[in-house]
Amino acid sequence: MKDAEGLPVETEALKASKEAVDFLCSIGPEDVDRCLLVNSLVTVSHSGREVGEFRVSVQKSSYNEEPCYTVQADSHGKIEDWPCGTSIAAYVSGRLETLEENHHEYMKLQEHTLDRKVHIVRQDGHLVVNRVITEREEVNKHTFTLPLDSLRGFVSEASNLVMVHILAQRKKVPENMVFLSFDADTQIALSTYRELGSKKQVVGKELVDVFGIERTISPTGDHPATWHCYFLPDGHLASRVEVGSPREPLHQRLPCFFLLFIWFLFSSEDGDHKPVFEKKPLIWEEDMELYSKFLDRKEELKADHCSYVSQHPELKTLLADFLQLLLLRKPCDVFSFARDFFAPFTLLRPPDSIFEASRCTMDARVQRDGEC
Repeated sequence: MKDAEGLPVETEALKASKEAVDFLCSIGPEDVDRCLLVNSLVTVSHSGREVGEFRVSVQKSSYNEEPCYTVQADSHGKIEDWPCGTSIAAYVSGRLETLEENHHEYMKLQEHTLDRKVHIVRQDGHLVVNRVITEREEVNKHTFTLPLDSLRGFVSEASNLVMVHILAQRKKVPENMVFLSFDADTQIALSTYRELGSKKQVVGKELVDVFGIERTISPTGDHPATWHCYFLPDGHLASRVEVGSPREPLHQRLPCFFLLFIWFLFSSEDGDHKPVFEKKPLIWEEDMELYSKFLDRKEELKADHCSYVSQHPELKTLLADFLQLLLLRKPCDVFSFARDFFAPFTLLRPPDSIFEASRCTMDARVQRDGEC
């Protein structure tokens, strides 16, 4: 198997474990449905300074008219005041198969700018990978394909975001969970998951229980990359930290992500209980801001109405004629009288019927007034 540049892509030597493949086969849409969420965390530097934010969402969607899930993740922060970020937008199936994914990473350092875009899509039994890397002003494009038969147990970055939430909700990581994934160079590597157990973590002003999962990607002939993720009892992400040596190069010292506030937190024993907030009556007359807006709107309407009346003097004449006739006739049914009075002015009548309608209207008025 060779890519567009003629370089071999080694996948035969790497295989996912049986436990990992069985775990993916055991996942169904109902498991993913429990992971539909929107999660927001604050990005914190190693010195503890807030430098950005991290957001991930999983929602129901469709792909080629088939039901699936959209996974979106965005993070941005700074490395010693130099911006960096990652964004992921993908469609995954109910079995966490990646249907299509766009992965964008960037780092803007003082003398080193790196922009990496990777697009993967399933086509005709293959996974097609397009990669564009811009480093300084040099652009490198790379395209290759991988047969799906060689990717049993493959987990993309988008699928990983869903899978760790499923593991967190189950509060158990099976033994020997070794999957296939892409490393930083978009080469197939082993991705291992391990349970870290429970611990206490401070979220805002509260001390809460969190469950930890470790993920390690081991590229061939390179140093592994490890992340520790901790989750709240309801499955929401509480923190995500890349574990590494302080002697790493600058571009590898990535920020950490921590939950700043708890928006909702309830255990599985609570069922579907949700916080209930008391509804307070709104008395807008006592609200200074709303009352001020009311007065402003009132004056605005009055000015608009006065302007319209001044621009149409025939309006006063028409209303004066109507009121004069109304007071002279004093009909029992004012609404019918008004309808008959204004009937000749309708645009739906042809011009030659106006005088005939006026005559009939007057006859009807006389007859009705006599009956009163």
